Amino acid sequence: MPEEFKNRNLQGARFEHVDLSEARLHDLAMRDVRISGAWIMDLVIDGEIEGSLTVNGVDLLPALEAELNRRYPGREAIYAVMSSGVDSFREAMRVLDEAWPTTIERLRHLTPEQVHERVDGDWSAVENIRHLVFAIDSWAKRALLGDPSPYDPLDLPHTEMGEVEGVPNDLDARPSLDEVLALHADRLAVVREQIDALTDERLEGMTEPNTARGYPEPETYPVRRCLAACVHEEWEHRRYIERDLDKLATRP
Repeated sequence: MPEEFKNRNLQGARFEHVDLSEARLHDLAMRDVRISGAWIMDLVIDGEIEGSLTVNGVDLLPALEAELNRRYPGREAIYAVMSSGVDSFREAMRVLDEAWPTTIERLRHLTPEQVHERVDGDWSAVENIRHLVFAIDSWAKRALLGDPSPYDPLDLPHTEMGEVEGVPNDLDARPSLDEVLALHADRLAVVREQIDALTDERLEGMTEPNTARGYPEPETYPVRRCLAACVHEEWEHRRYIERDLDKLATRP
């Protein structure tokens, strides 16, 4: 049987004369990894790539970023929030507000079973939306606004987080699509309200420390980091939903 490595720290590990054919790697941290003397065919990478992506001496990341921006109009505005001013957040919010209705309309054409279906082992559409509610509860309501326990019972943390005291994590919940969409719309309104009221001074400031147990850790955070987390999560998880909708659409 193939070996499984879960919740393992393999930092600094060395792999020599190892056959990784048909391996599946999920939720990885791969910083400063070097692969040499490799025979690679049909390699698929799906994740957040920063810094560089060098293959046979060529940094492919600039071309990759340009292609992703071409394929997904609005993406560039989403990622501009990490280095630009208040207007970049308002533009990112406009992009999200224009993108979601099309995704929601596609979701409403699914059966109740399909909205809970995991495509290729990834989260279902409902699970992705539950995670977005969790992200906003964590970074906007808790970290930014100081609510010590903002979570809804349907909040779904990221898988690798595990159990954290006071944070819901019901993997077996099966809410309806309408239920999670209403919850998500409520939370998205919180982010929109914060961005509408945002000033340059507030954007460059820090949050007040939240001492209650929960996620994120009870400490201070840059306001930009809190709002950017909400914006990025919205974009990426909506994209995951669209990706899986495309796959479902090709089935008989």
